[in-house]
Amino acid sequence: MAKVKVINLDNQVVDEVELNPSIFEVELNEHLVWEALNATLANRRVGTASAKNRKDVSGGGKKPWRQKGTGRARHGSIRSPLWVGGGTVHGPQPRDFSVKFPKKKRRKAVKMLLSDKLRNEKLVVVDKFEIEQPKTKLVYDKVIKGLNVDSGLLIDGNLNRNLYLSSRNIPRLKSLVATDLNVFDLMKYDYVLVSLDGLKKIEEVLG
Repeated sequence: MAKVKVINLDNQVVDEVELNPSIFEVELNEHLVWEALNATLANRRVGTASAKNRKDVSGGGKKPWRQKGTGRARHGSIRSPLWVGGGTVHGPQPRDFSVKFPKKKRRKAVKMLLSDKLRNEKLVVVDKFEIEQPKTKLVYDKVIKGLNVDSGLLIDGNLNRNLYLSSRNIPRLKSLVATDLNVFDLMKYDYVLVSLDGLKKIEEVLG
């Protein structure tokens, strides 16, 4: 069972905690992580793009000129795709991109990435994210400068309003509730900073 040091936001070691091996000692399966990431990205797609085909474009009910005798090409509607202002051929139509992905596989992929962060020393356990007021400079000084974290996920057990408001203007940081942990964010951000409350919640959900 792995043990990691618990630090505070002043980068001082205050305790030590044991990590659940069923969550933080899982062998990485790159293909499973790839499947989970693809499913996550597919489920985020809105699928509302829509182009009008010839039946959707208004007008064009009358034949523009008679079939024969004019010397011009025959046409049946000014809303044909051949005409300017006509319908679009094979344009995008509203569709559902969502993918059904098993909950067990999704959770296992999250465990694999958490284990990978631990192996690469990119998992940091913080006693608590105590931010006195919603101020970006506080988080920047304590996390970016103090803990030397360029890119990281800040995970707490419950919604920490001050942490969220203080970190949302820093593109390299993202505040997240432990129950919303996902494959995309774990791959996007370099470090994972988790509070003791967040760690407890992760073990409740994934353990």
